Amino acid sequence: APVRSRAEVDATLQTAKLNPAELLPAVHCLSFGPQAGGGECCLLQLEPGLCAELEAGRSLVIRGEKDEHAVLCSKDKTYDMKIADTSNMLLFVPGCKTPEELNADPASFNIIHSQIAGFSKNYWELRRCRPKLKKLRKLLMEDPYEGPDSQKDQTSTLSKYTTEDLLSLIQASEEEILHQLQVIDACKIEGYWRILDFDYEMKLLSHVTQLIDSESWPLSKVPLCACLEELGSLEPREMIEHILLSYGRKYIDDGEVFFEMREDKICRAIARMLLQNAVKFNLSEFEEVWQQSVPEGMTTRLDQLQGLALVDKSSRPETIFLLKVEDLPEDNQERFNSLFGIREKWTEVDITPYIQDLCAEKQTVGALLTKYARSSMLNGVKVFNSRRPIS
Repeated sequence: APVRSRAEVDATLQTAKLNPAELLPAVHCLSFGPQAGGGECCLLQLEPGLCAELEAGRSLVIRGEKDEHAVLCSKDKTYDMKIADTSNMLLFVPGCKTPEELNADPASFNIIHSQIAGFSKNYWELRRCRPKLKKLRKLLMEDPYEGPDSQKDQTSTLSKYTTEDLLSLIQASEEEILHQLQVIDACKIEGYWRILDFDYEMKLLSHVTQLIDSESWPLSKVPLCACLEELGSLEPREMIEHILLSYGRKYIDDGEVFFEMREDKICRAIARMLLQNAVKFNLSEFEEVWQQSVPEGMTTRLDQLQGLALVDKSSRPETIFLLKVEDLPEDNQERFNSLFGIREKWTEVDITPYIQDLCAEKQTVGALLTKYARSSMLNGVKVFNSRRPIS
């Protein structure tokens, strides 16, 4: 490339009607290098936190199968990737010095010759998003674990998934995936993540609650060793411990491991068992049967069923039916379409458990309702219905 002289630089500044005194004394003379093709380089705009991750030597991973919109994951966060076009051509100049790195002393005038290695008219913009975790439960529910004696488990040809498999299939960060596995009470069996078949889970829970009752242990202090000793002949010891971890809070007292049983979660599971075989259940009858079905000393309350069951107050008598939030679509608009298909008008109290998980960082249920629903008053109560016709 031809080398520019000081005289040529001054002549160019004069033609451009620029005052050299107002500029830094150093001059970058740019020329296209032999490999300066477009499209070979991608630019990624990073927030400071992600930049620090890369500078610390950690990795960022792009996840998604061919039919999915790509997301970028750090160790603990997930970001949507979107191409942003720019009206300015973006040039890649190796070793390029920024104004902050250049000397402002007029006496230090020098001409820096730089070759352009590439260019781009767009860049990838990242936006923090909810991890796409619905697929995780769906994959694990293909082959739920029915216990060590299950013939189905021994002959099944369905896929089983390790942590590495899930990291390659689920669009979420490692920490978000591991947290969700905890939330859905998954457990590792022979190196694979499994969800217990609900009937088998209830069988295990029943063994534990019956033992608590027969031994007259307080629900706040259930000893692990005694449970394993008593129930180990009925079920694998790791399954007994898993059910205690799922339905209790582990703690150590005087060197021994105990569990404080979680009343709300146990009541909720028993309600699901009662409701899963009925399309609708008379509410007052259900409440009576439910209270009789839970372990002694536990009290059932309808607020334990948020995101699991819905009360229909408009029917006479009032009824209750199973509606699990995990069975609803993950996409915001599809979720609202589904909910308004089930019920035309919702109170905020009723709809909140079914949309709470859609809230992005710093977003409220109220903001979601403003965007996807229309409010009105019905008998003095504020209700929400769809902004668009539901087919």
